[in-house]
Amino acid sequence: MTALQAANPLLWLLAAPLIGAGVLFLLPHWRLAALTNIAVSAVTFGLSLVLVGQRPEPTALLFIDDFNVFLVVLTAFVGLGSSIFSAAYISREGNAKRLAPPQMRLYHAMYQAFLFTMLLALTANNIGLLWVAIEAATLTTVMMVSLYRTRPAIEAAWKYFILCSVGIGLALFGTILVYMAAQPVLGAGSQAMAWTAMIGQAGDFQPALLSLAFVFILVGYGTKVGLAPLHNWLPDAHAEGPTPIAAVLSGLLLNVALYAILRMKMIVSANDGAMDPGPFMIAMGLSSLFVAALMLYRRRDIKRLFAYSSIEHMGIMTFAFGMGGALSNFAGLLHMTMHSLAKSAVFFAVGLAVQTVGSARLSDIRGLTVSRPVLGWGLVIGVVAIAGLPPMGIFMSEFLVVASAFAQQPLLAVPLILALLLTFGALVMRLQSLAFGEPSPLLGYPVPNPWVNGVAVAPMVLHLALVVIAGLWLPPALVAWFESVAAMLG
Repeated sequence: MTALQAANPLLWLLAAPLIGAGVLFLLPHWRLAALTNIAVSAVTFGLSLVLVGQRPEPTALLFIDDFNVFLVVLTAFVGLGSSIFSAAYISREGNAKRLAPPQMRLYHAMYQAFLFTMLLALTANNIGLLWVAIEAATLTTVMMVSLYRTRPAIEAAWKYFILCSVGIGLALFGTILVYMAAQPVLGAGSQAMAWTAMIGQAGDFQPALLSLAFVFILVGYGTKVGLAPLHNWLPDAHAEGPTPIAAVLSGLLLNVALYAILRMKMIVSANDGAMDPGPFMIAMGLSSLFVAALMLYRRRDIKRLFAYSSIEHMGIMTFAFGMGGALSNFAGLLHMTMHSLAKSAVFFAVGLAVQTVGSARLSDIRGLTVSRPVLGWGLVIGVVAIAGLPPMGIFMSEFLVVASAFAQQPLLAVPLILALLLTFGALVMRLQSLAFGEPSPLLGYPVPNPWVNGVAVAPMVLHLALVVIAGLWLPPALVAWFESVAAMLG
């Protein structure tokens, strides 16, 4: 490794979680593993901030630009918060004898491996490496979804693995088609798979191949995004795995898969002869909104309830990016950020609620604002945020999506608003019993040390505070950043 490579913060960003995963596999005690997991996540977040001001030159495999550095910072930040929550959550699972020490060490090691795969996918300049990283993310999360080794957990992990592998297989075929379209222009080899090379020459690619490739990529990676009707794996994976994994699946991994679609969309849109990707994305976005909105009324499990909420929000983002234009893209980016923060906070609250009450059934969780005020009101604020009420940041992003739809395609704004209202009604209906009324008996796990509650609640409070602040004020630097990326997306 040369001195220049050694100083490359991008390489260190990827090395930190990868080395951390290896170290965590070898640590003898799960408590030390939990603290190490937090430390490695903090280092990763610090290195992501370095990339904001120091952009290394792109290579054949890796690169950084305004779009992916935004997601790298978001992923590292939510990853840090989730690692802190994981320390308290997994500690309580261990004390309740639901997880054995080897399983707890495995969890923390796989957490860092998962963070590595997501960061690698976001920074990959090679579309083949992007595909490999997303497939690796699937494999690492399968291990964590099946962590409890119960029959439902094994079934959920198997379903997740099979459905997402089918989707990833379709995405691989689409990736090959993109390479075939680029090869006559850029030549054989890695150059024809480098995004930085393809985006400048995409107008010369064969349009028919690009159009067909995008269909496979949208369906393939769309399975990973959780877009209806390709979403069936998502509620099971969220319900049966550890709750911190539900937080990072909803808050981070779905973003990574959508990022892959958007990168391909930029290549297709740069070719005048290729099809317009927008209508396909709008259709899948709206279908996800309506499927999720209707299914929210029938859920009986709290983790499945918020899993369908994630499908709804990914539908909103897909719809916004499908509409295109500066305002819609800005709204999609803002929504991506706010959803990652709010949904991770909601799952933090949900995990603590399930551990406190001893059940994930909605009928068993009542009156949390009375029995556990901090937890209960945190869940209230989180649900208010994901429901899109002011003054939350998600209200601002949804308002911009609706305004953009009215400006560009008024007829599309009608089903969009209807789906948002259906979702709002379902979430408010569920919130009434969850947070208010006669509290349910607290039959869950005892908390051996007071610090465990503080550690568990802190990330939830921080994430929700950022969502509230963003609804009232966005830093000018962040606005300029979003505007720059929105212009890139076209």
